[in-house]
Amino acid sequence: MMRHLPGILAMAAIVVASNILVQFLILDGLLTWGAFTYPLAFLVTDLMNRIYGVAAARRVVLAGFIVGVISSLIGSQIMLEHGPAVALRVAVASATAFLVAQLMDVAIFDRLRSGAWWRAPLISTIAGSTVDSALFFTIAFAQSLAVFGPEADAAISWAWESLPFVLIGPDAPLWVTLAVTDWGVKILVGLLALIPFRLIVTKVSQDIV
Repeated sequence: MMRHLPGILAMAAIVVASNILVQFLILDGLLTWGAFTYPLAFLVTDLMNRIYGVAAARRVVLAGFIVGVISSLIGSQIMLEHGPAVALRVAVASATAFLVAQLMDVAIFDRLRSGAWWRAPLISTIAGSTVDSALFFTIAFAQSLAVFGPEADAAISWAWESLPFVLIGPDAPLWVTLAVTDWGVKILVGLLALIPFRLIVTKVSQDIV
């Protein structure tokens, strides 16, 4: 268990940092700083999977999920000008997307682990990131999903505003643009994360030998 502690701590730090940085908008509100830190969770999961195996990776995912739920509960008690820092729908969406996407990443990585070194982390991260963005933004902001009640919907109604897609395309709900830009950042960070993945795996392999 102790050998898994660095991965657990890294995952916890990423989840906490992302929950804080998501409050800070950039690029006219199209992104938050949290969009750049959150994808590193896939790097941690893939490293644990490669070095210690599937069970260790799932243990780290569970730790991140618990930390995320706690962070959301704390955020729901912090009141801002327009309501709680973390709305109910956003909290449910965040927890659901994280758990499903990370476990998918673990399963795909394990299935592809015997191929070229980059194949498993690249494909699992792309798949996990795509599912994460789709689940989170749909559950958190889609107007057609009305199971949370009028009060919960009111807290996120700003995301339903119709604006040019990615500021230049035809009109679309704001949350759709946010989902696409978030997904794009996840993919970019995932590609860049192949570098530290390779370096860390190589270093650990040398130390073991």
